[in-house]
Amino acid sequence: MAILHAYLNFNGNCEEAFEFYQSVFNTESLGIYRFKDMPADPNYPLPADAGDKIMHTAIKINDSVMLMGSDCIEGFGHKATSGTNAYLMLDTKTADEAKDLYAKLTAEAQNIEMPLGEQFWAELYSSFQDKYGISWMIHFEGNKKMQ
Repeated sequence: MAILHAYLNFNGNCEEAFEFYQSVFNTESLGIYRFKDMPADPNYPLPADAGDKIMHTAIKINDSVMLMGSDCIEGFGHKATSGTNAYLMLDTKTADEAKDLYAKLTAEAQNIEMPLGEQFWAELYSSFQDKYGISWMIHFEGNKKMQ
């Protein structure tokens, strides 16, 4: 059964927000990926001001709840707005579970931002808005552990 986590998007102040959340919940960061850490892709050149922005970070609130977040990069066509500044993230235990949830939740989806596929941080990942406009992420880390 998948574990549900909250995923928050920011317009450039993710690092500041997560430093605040770390102090609120008295916890440490589980790690940070910055946009400059991504493998280069000539189809999606990194905007000059985006390198140090947060691509992904997370903190544990307790043994079963994580708060995760990232900065949206307008040069990539993303901006955090009401409705897409928070996602429900399903962290699955198997690839098959991720595929099953993706197939069911994307039926009549309003928008698929990233189809389910391999990323450098996850064996399988997807983000989309379901037919009701609810924003979801599906994640199967597999053997790609955060550094």
